Amino acid sequence: MLDIQLLRGDLDAVVTRLAARGYEFPVDEFQRLEAARKVTQTRSQELQNKRNTLSKQVGEAKRKGEDASALMAEVGGIGEESKRLENELADIQTRMSDLLLTVPNVPHASVPSGNSADDNVEVRKIGTPPTLGFAAKDHVDLGEGLKQLHFETATKISGARFSLMTGGVARLHRAIAQFMLDVHTGEHGYTEVYVPYLVNAASMRGTGQLPKFEADLFGVPRTDAEKLYLIPTAEVPVTNIVRDEILAADRLPLKYVCHSPCFRSEAGSYGKDTRGMIRQHQFDKVELVQIVHPDKSYEAHEELTAHAEAILRKLELPYRTVVLCTGDMGFSAAKTYDLEVWLPGQGAYREISSCSNFEAFQARRMQARYRNDKNKPEIVHTLNGSGLAVGRTLVAILENYQQADGSVAVPTALQPYMGGTTRIFPSA
Repeated sequence: MLDIQLLRGDLDAVVTRLAARGYEFPVDEFQRLEAARKVTQTRSQELQNKRNTLSKQVGEAKRKGEDASALMAEVGGIGEESKRLENELADIQTRMSDLLLTVPNVPHASVPSGNSADDNVEVRKIGTPPTLGFAAKDHVDLGEGLKQLHFETATKISGARFSLMTGGVARLHRAIAQFMLDVHTGEHGYTEVYVPYLVNAASMRGTGQLPKFEADLFGVPRTDAEKLYLIPTAEVPVTNIVRDEILAADRLPLKYVCHSPCFRSEAGSYGKDTRGMIRQHQFDKVELVQIVHPDKSYEAHEELTAHAEAILRKLELPYRTVVLCTGDMGFSAAKTYDLEVWLPGQGAYREISSCSNFEAFQARRMQARYRNDKNKPEIVHTLNGSGLAVGRTLVAILENYQQADGSVAVPTALQPYMGGTTRIFPSA
């Protein structure tokens, strides 16, 4: 959520920056609510001042033995009007909050302008796409050739956009997640956490999924309590660890890593990436989350992105890093780097991680704060990134490490997690 004081103090600048990301800020509605708030607050203050004055007059009259009934009646009338104004102000503030919950974050000044993914800017490219010496297969054909990736069976069980793995491919999927967790906890200083996969609406609002993106979520109605939601990413429960908390400054930064399944309805993605594992209703991800001092968030953003890149480097997968333009950024982000891995089966780089700095946007919604050097509560900054998406990493390994005979070599870094297995062969 944007800072209301920023909107009050420099509305034109905010409107201009939001327009750069294709969002038209509802200026008229905002100004109507602000005008109503000012009138109501001014009248409330006037009544409070008048009430204080009359209360003193009542006290003086009683001390003098005079009749104070008329004054007391007037004070009572002020109380009734003050209560009405209090309710009006609460309604105005609720409507303002509802409006601001639908407004995206303001792009950082360093974010390049643009309208779509075509305008994203490449920052670096690491590794060289492999020369296979034979026609590259995509992960669907490879998995089916190995008889260890079963899309038709998954469709029978659950429907479209699900996958089922067996044998060496299933073990490789597990190995990838364990490898990532070990690197991030052992080398990058993250604390591993295990979280609920169902969260309440407050948690979804805190990280920006609600109210705007409810159609993208899997809701779980209950007859005995409020509806819960399957998590679309571990970002939601992990970041909400600090919701409604005031942290001591010396606890920052907090660095968490979490492996979890993720559930997305993929509303609006009809016809996109329908083949294979690229866009699924259920997938695994290892998520990195940092809660940091506001002055440190852009330094932390570079660090977190480097941590995600380290996984790709260790797996020797060719990739590139791009900074998203204003028109391609996520709702809550102030700046985002995407990591795109090379997929020989598609002959293209595809996203495998997004690393974002949300500045105070999520924390303000969550009221996540720390005590500054004046011992006053101040909003923290939050960041997260995939470190990495497990399924897409599996896809990248299958395609980049495929062999002419249909087998798949196991990256050196993963062989200890595979019991020393160096290659996955087709099942009998």
